[in-house]
Amino acid sequence: MKLLVTGHDGYIGTVMVDVLRSAGHHVTGLDTFFYDGCRFGREPAPVPTIRKDIRDVEPTDLKGYDAVIHLAALSNDPLGKLDERCTLDINHLASVTLARAAKAAGVPRFLFASSCSLYGAAGDALLDETAEFNPITAYGRSKVLVEQDVSTLADDRFSPTFFRNATAYGASPRLRADVVVNNLVGVAYLTGKVLIESDGTPWRPLVHVEDISQAFALALEAPREAIHNQAFNIGASTENYQIRDLADMVREVVPGCTITYREGGGPDPRCYRVSCDKVMAALPGFRPKWTVRRGVEQLYEAFRTHGLTADAFASYFRLPRIQSHLEAGRLDRSLRWQGAPSPAAAGVGR
Repeated sequence: MKLLVTGHDGYIGTVMVDVLRSAGHHVTGLDTFFYDGCRFGREPAPVPTIRKDIRDVEPTDLKGYDAVIHLAALSNDPLGKLDERCTLDINHLASVTLARAAKAAGVPRFLFASSCSLYGAAGDALLDETAEFNPITAYGRSKVLVEQDVSTLADDRFSPTFFRNATAYGASPRLRADVVVNNLVGVAYLTGKVLIESDGTPWRPLVHVEDISQAFALALEAPREAIHNQAFNIGASTENYQIRDLADMVREVVPGCTITYREGGGPDPRCYRVSCDKVMAALPGFRPKWTVRRGVEQLYEAFRTHGLTADAFASYFRLPRIQSHLEAGRLDRSLRWQGAPSPAAAGVGR
């Protein structure tokens, strides 16, 4: 298939492109390159690229594709709080505009990277896709709004699917340090302390970036009726953990580290567990290959192999990276590039 992947240069995107190409698909990326230069390990293999803000995508950009995989977004709660109106503009309105452009261009499939964060404050009940939404952040609210608005576009010619990814973890050429497992392992490796920011009780569903990528790849091959205009929790029902359980795994893997609770850290209101039975039934080939314990081992070995430093790890946090662009005048307050974009991406073209 001929695929367009938005956010292909991001944390999930750089892994997913490899998975899709290995499956024989022809991939073009579309990215604004906020995190260009945030390299971890190998540089991702180049693909044909459209350098563009998703707010500016038009139907002509999407002609001839068999599917659009939409990953691009302001990608976590702290970054979403920087300017909630901008977050909704990019994550919600631009995503809906992108879906409309894809439909107008005759693209038959639209796979959207939603998030289990839309369940928000939900306690310890196991939630399936019929559970009520209870988002408590702009990021979570944006995912709800996209699902609601894009689902109305579904018809015989246009088939959207919504993948509610569990919290991602694992090594990637565009590593993120602000997702919980990656953060716990990185801090433990660098400081000898497994630092828990909360009281350790919140629940999170977890999924490796490679397993997320496999779910998207399998959906491209699935019969339309199996996934048409439906939402799926992406992960494994057995991979729901309290934060303190994750800390214990890190302590067992990273030599000589101890668990520490941040002073004043109370219960995190974001607390949810999810069932992933539906995706297992709709995509019979989808069986996550990773567990959190194996992911912790992968990250520790990767940090050791590549000689992770504190400075490098700091560059993998999304919010400070965007703030540095703002302070340098490379981005304006609406997060649009001013003049020449980041120098490391110069020369990237279609």
